[in-house]
Amino acid sequence: MPYSTMNTPSPGANRGEPEAHVVLGTLTSPHGIKGWLKVYAYTSPTDSIFDYPEWWVRQGESLKRYRVIQGRRQGKGLVVELEGVSDRNAAEALSQAEILMPKAELPELADDEYYWYELEGLAVFTQAGERLGRVSSLFETGANDVMVVRGDRDAIDRRERLLPYLPGDVITEVDLEAGRMCVDWDPEF
Repeated sequence: MPYSTMNTPSPGANRGEPEAHVVLGTLTSPHGIKGWLKVYAYTSPTDSIFDYPEWWVRQGESLKRYRVIQGRRQGKGLVVELEGVSDRNAAEALSQAEILMPKAELPELADDEYYWYELEGLAVFTQAGERLGRVSSLFETGANDVMVVRGDRDAIDRRERLLPYLPGDVITEVDLEAGRMCVDWDPEF
């Protein structure tokens, strides 16, 4: 299940979330009349969001823990039944709420694996020491993950670059403690 840039929570989606949590997805709208909710998951694969038996649900300033009774694929999406949400009105009250997970409860990854939220915000340098900017987000393309690197005031320019996340090829070093990443990339590309 885990892989190099496991697309589980992404602070890009956190919108100011406290450091202790990451966003796994959103409860979008009710599904049926028995309290089920549609889920938009940021996890990869999307249904791995159901691997977490309890979710913290945030609406505005309110944060409440819910036990997942059951979840499943429904058509092209996902639906979930949460403990204590037994009718459409209760489900409607949770529409657009964010699903959070304490970082401490996320599965531990191998030394060469990272969650996307760990990579976002890292300063990106070429092997020649030129700063390209910071990782602003990542996305999947099917072939490989792609990092969006935006030039900042300390970068060689303000360009936005799309770099493939290919450890050992393009990505030559990741140093989370130093907040930086080294890449084998031509700044002109």
